[in-house]
Amino acid sequence: MPPAAIDLSVVIPVLDEAENLPALAERLTRSLEALGASYEIIVVDDGSRDNSFAILRELARADARMRVVRLRRNFGQTAAFSAGFDRARGRVVVTLDADLQNDPDDIGMLLEKIDQGYDVVSGWRAFRQDPFLNRRLPSMIANWLISRVTGVHLHDFGCSLKAYRAEVLAGIRLYGELHRFIPAIASWQGVAVTELPVHHAPRRFGRSKYGIGRTLRVILDLITIRFLLSYGTRPMQIFGLLGLSISGLGFLLGLYLTYAKLVAGESIGSRPLLMLAVLLIVVGVQLVTMGLIGELVVRTYYETQAKAIYVVREELGAGVGS
Repeated sequence: MPPAAIDLSVVIPVLDEAENLPALAERLTRSLEALGASYEIIVVDDGSRDNSFAILRELARADARMRVVRLRRNFGQTAAFSAGFDRARGRVVVTLDADLQNDPDDIGMLLEKIDQGYDVVSGWRAFRQDPFLNRRLPSMIANWLISRVTGVHLHDFGCSLKAYRAEVLAGIRLYGELHRFIPAIASWQGVAVTELPVHHAPRRFGRSKYGIGRTLRVILDLITIRFLLSYGTRPMQIFGLLGLSISGLGFLLGLYLTYAKLVAGESIGSRPLLMLAVLLIVVGVQLVTMGLIGELVVRTYYETQAKAIYVVREELGAGVGS
């Protein structure tokens, strides 16, 4: 028998946050009790090397609504969120960081938006309490890029304080560092996404695990997301288009060289343009072949898992639900 569903699951990834955990548990519990809803707290220890797990074990013993998941090593925040999502029983799933920079009292505001019909509610750290040069500036650039590329316009994709309807997360599989792109990935389902300004406090204990180097990884992940959103079910349309364009250019160069050889009587054997024409044609054929292979892979993926290429919001009539 599956476990009974509850109103709210709170998922928190933890990495070396021993000093913050007692205060976090106290503030979070107080905020959740004030909501008057049934809830659970799922804390995922992502390979902490300090005393975090020992503290979490004691906190879980003191509160039956807390569940602690300890990963064997540091797999990254995306994997930690995924582990929490897999175990969440709540109709709504809320995520937040363990560093006390997110305010648990803001959870109620996010849930109000969910009750208004939104599927994803993202926090917006409008007055972010982080250094400008190595934290806020890279984040501003990344948020602008993500909004432009995905078409999901949020001010703050990187804020961990978010609320999701459980059914939105059910169809999402996370890899790499894609957790910050969940609203964009979910947009394929046609979900209603909004954001709310939330409080943000300066970090008191420990040190941030983020740095300017993550901006480059965000850009690489953004390329992946753009491909998945636009061509994930039809890879031939991007590889085939590129392949035909490149091969077409090579073919035109070949025609020009043929004219130069046969009509103008020029020697073309030592011309770099001949090598370029051959290279473009070969690369173009390879890209078209990659598109064909991609189509086979996509069909295998969907058909072997009986995975639909659409998402239904609801159905009415004709005995639905009988």
